[in-house]
Amino acid sequence: MWDKLLAEDHAHVWHPYAAASDPGVIVPVTSASGVRLQLADGRELIDGMASWWCAIHGYNHPVINRAVSKQLEKMSHVMFGGITHPPAVKLAKMLTDLTPASLNRVFFSDSGSVAVEVALKMAIQYWHASGRPEKQKMVALRSGYHGDTFGAMSVCDPVTGMHHLFGDVLPKQFFVAAPDAAFDAECPESELHEIGDLLTEHHNDIAAVIVEPVVQGAGGMHFYSPDYLRKLRALCDAFDVLLIFDEIATGFGRTGKLFALEHAQVEPDILCLGKSLTGGYMTLAATLCNSRIAEGISDGEAGAFMHGPTFMGNPLACATAIASIKLLLSQPWQRTVERIGSELAAGLAPARELDQVAQVRSLGAIGVIELNSPVDLRQVTPMFVERGVWVRPFGKLIYAMPPYVMNSEDVATLTAAMVDVVAQL
Repeated sequence: MWDKLLAEDHAHVWHPYAAASDPGVIVPVTSASGVRLQLADGRELIDGMASWWCAIHGYNHPVINRAVSKQLEKMSHVMFGGITHPPAVKLAKMLTDLTPASLNRVFFSDSGSVAVEVALKMAIQYWHASGRPEKQKMVALRSGYHGDTFGAMSVCDPVTGMHHLFGDVLPKQFFVAAPDAAFDAECPESELHEIGDLLTEHHNDIAAVIVEPVVQGAGGMHFYSPDYLRKLRALCDAFDVLLIFDEIATGFGRTGKLFALEHAQVEPDILCLGKSLTGGYMTLAATLCNSRIAEGISDGEAGAFMHGPTFMGNPLACATAIASIKLLLSQPWQRTVERIGSELAAGLAPARELDQVAQVRSLGAIGVIELNSPVDLRQVTPMFVERGVWVRPFGKLIYAMPPYVMNSEDVATLTAAMVDVVAQL
């Protein structure tokens, strides 16, 4: 049966970041529960990826299962144009209560990339409505990643990112170096000179600056000083430029704070959320903004924000998100993330002694081994499976972002496998 499934997969399915003709190692999963993936051959893998960072409660959680079933009995979907429903309203209120007070409007979409598209469009339409249509450019950090759709691609690093093939057709944005100051250090003023000079010269053309606060995710798992965000906020205010935070990867506790912006106590004008929003059950994202943006756009020429996804405010996804957030907040999640972070740091520490390792770092429930050269997925994927864990490296990085329900024994197994595989390379 599974040989046939894999053959049909190979013939018809195109996997992410893979060749259609030869996707590499594909592992058939039949079910998932807790932190474990059940394979077709009966083996189990401890999932160190939380399904690309979103399954914070693990799999098949009874609380979220009940919420999904209860909503499914009422309605799975209804259009959001001209219609509202309790799950969307309750979730919007919940998000505005949890995020900075100024962020009081929520625009739902169906993926993180689209949440970024919405943020960029909000910034541009706001300035158009304000009588400054020339303010269309974005400023982004080198080594940043914001998604795979066209607008999102335009603010990903065009040199080290994965989208250089589309460089000639993407909007041309401004890029500045990411801060070098470490997470636990003060950010020197010199780190802001480049972006300060850029804003001085081009602020009349710039709509917004977009950054991943504190942690740059898929661009390199780089952790930087929250102090940079405070200084960046001041610069944006001085030059009348909006500030967008992309917390799709960091939101809902991953860095040890509910949102990474809390490390700096900075309020952006626009905030993007996704991934862990529904605990990994459903695809849903949200873009939050302040009254200045919402009212500016609404009072402008169009009289409305010109965006509207078909599955916007999907009731099933919104009900799932409510259950996931309530579940998170009902538990001592901060202590849990701190515990996982300590165990990741301790478990990965031996990798520092290996010649092929450039750096080992951790923050919140994120643990990273950075190598001196890129990883070959065809080589390392079977090595991890043999050791009973699921880890999906990229570039020079072998990293873990486990579900928050992972116990200490499983974290130890995960980190030991990571160090062991690196040692064999």
